[in-house]
Amino acid sequence: MSSIQTTTTAFVTTAAPTTTVRNCRSEPDRQIFIETDAVTLSAALAGTLVCADEVVVASGSPDELMVAGEFAASIDAPLLIIDAASSEIRGELRRLDPTSITVIGDLLPGGVPPGTPTNSLSVAEATAAISEIAPDDVDRSDNLWLADATRPDLVAPVTAIAGLRGDRVILGDPHNLLGDQALLEAVRASSAEAVFVAGGFDPLIVEWQSAALLSAPELPGGGLKLFPGRRLVALYGNPLTSALGVMGEQGPEEAVARAAEVAAGYDADGVPVVLSFELIATVASAFSGDDNNYSEEMTIEVIRPWIDVAAANNVYVILDLQPGRTDFLTQAKLYEELLVLPHVGLALDPEWRLEPDQVHLRQIGSVDAAEINQVSEWLAALVREHNLPQKMFLLHQFRLDMIENRDQVLTHPELATVIQMDGQGPLGTKYGTWDALTAGTGNLGVFWGWKNFYDEDVPRGGATPAEVLGLQPVPVYVSYQ
Repeated sequence: MSSIQTTTTAFVTTAAPTTTVRNCRSEPDRQIFIETDAVTLSAALAGTLVCADEVVVASGSPDELMVAGEFAASIDAPLLIIDAASSEIRGELRRLDPTSITVIGDLLPGGVPPGTPTNSLSVAEATAAISEIAPDDVDRSDNLWLADATRPDLVAPVTAIAGLRGDRVILGDPHNLLGDQALLEAVRASSAEAVFVAGGFDPLIVEWQSAALLSAPELPGGGLKLFPGRRLVALYGNPLTSALGVMGEQGPEEAVARAAEVAAGYDADGVPVVLSFELIATVASAFSGDDNNYSEEMTIEVIRPWIDVAAANNVYVILDLQPGRTDFLTQAKLYEELLVLPHVGLALDPEWRLEPDQVHLRQIGSVDAAEINQVSEWLAALVREHNLPQKMFLLHQFRLDMIENRDQVLTHPELATVIQMDGQGPLGTKYGTWDALTAGTGNLGVFWGWKNFYDEDVPRGGATPAEVLGLQPVPVYVSYQ
């Protein structure tokens, strides 16, 4: 018997397994089976068994294969899917050495072990047989099998092997595993001890995704994926001075209340708002400093109280870097112990990225996509290695030349990459900058942000929430400086 769950239905219990004569079960030597071909996947899953007293062999449409998978689960058997060239399946069938084979569909396999009893069932007969077998009372494990909801033919052999093992099957879209709140809630409600993955998932990230579904801490506002589904509204600045933004005008507890005030109205389109702090962790400086980089690095001790208050109040924090003559990755690594927290993201401010012979305020700084990619690759690895939810990766830009080779900026599933238009001045000018920056970026794979300035914008304070929500693309991030 197995249980199958989609993100929109309750667990459905199929019928009871028969009693096996031999102890054919063994623990799989891996938890991830990446395969987009149903025939190959069925052989791989059957290969986790030492033997099998009963085997179901099937061909047909994806829906017909799903019936075969449920039937196989009901009789405690693996499912082997065959096609016209199933030599791999024939070999696997001989290895399993079954005492009984049930064939569902019209295509009979070659190489059936001589003398093995073979039964043939139509899809309708298999469907009827499932409903006639009473559920059993065998203790079931807490293990889950995550199957590809977009491919019923791949779900079928997973259903069979999970039923044989006494595990449960849950379905997820490979393109939105962490964005499916119902899937997350189902996994967490299952008390699963392990998640096996089988189907057409991304081999580069599915290990992180499945581990995150099982045990990663959730983001402020819930869930494991930042966008879409929420909007961050932030206060911007440095804790030590009010000259760099409103963050320095009060302590962290008061800043939470102030952020709530400015966030009012940003949920008018139905998107939930999460409060945020964008803290300038490294400040562009007129002085070279001991390290000659024209950037003053805040200590962890200065930033930590804000991080802690944010965690206690479901506030997301973004650490902003103004690196001067050093590179962004070098500075980002200074704050690794904060960036491994689930509610802390990272922002790069190219305006303050200097060449070796430059000083601030004599030119607008810039950064090449290659340097941005170094940071994003490092940050994405942190997310994977520390079992974290998706992390925000923010890029400031108000001129096209601030990010050189922008079309080569890489995005990562572990990161929600946002470009924020952070120019100041009359709203008409800012809207023009917005249009210039966002034009032709539909395939860039990024989200967009907007910044309001209390003193420098005209009118003072910048665009209203309604005006910001009227922008296209609609911003997922809004900050106030």
